[in-house]
Amino acid sequence: MKEIGTLGEQLIGRWLQLQNYELLQQNWRCRWGEIDLIAQDRVNSAIAFVEVKTRSQNNWDEDGLLAIDSLKQHKILQTAALYLAKYPRLADLPCRFDVALVSYQTYYGANRSLEIEQLNQLKIGQPVWLEGYEFTIKSYLQSAFD
Repeated sequence: MKEIGTLGEQLIGRWLQLQNYELLQQNWRCRWGEIDLIAQDRVNSAIAFVEVKTRSQNNWDEDGLLAIDSLKQHKILQTAALYLAKYPRLADLPCRFDVALVSYQTYYGANRSLEIEQLNQLKIGQPVWLEGYEFTIKSYLQSAFD
């Protein structure tokens, strides 16, 4: 079984694809840290560096939003700079830093599990069932920090 955080990232990756984004990287790592998802908007070519937070319901940190403090933002900015240095063809494109908040709970009902690729429609606030869990995209914040 995949880890909860990985499932949340895959869910957001699929949602981005359905929003007309191309996924460039998942879990891109360097010496400064990791960026969960890097995606390119097929409409305006903008690069989105996406931090995904997956939390159980009734969590203490506002669905993961409080975990993205100034230190975490700085690490993501440094990591993004190294990514753009490694892929200079992308460096001149507009970039932004997005945050996706996902909630989950264990699902005890009938087996409704789907595969990520089977999801042809995803909406914010709409639950989906993956590997025995119910996931909901709580919010997607574009340009959440600079």
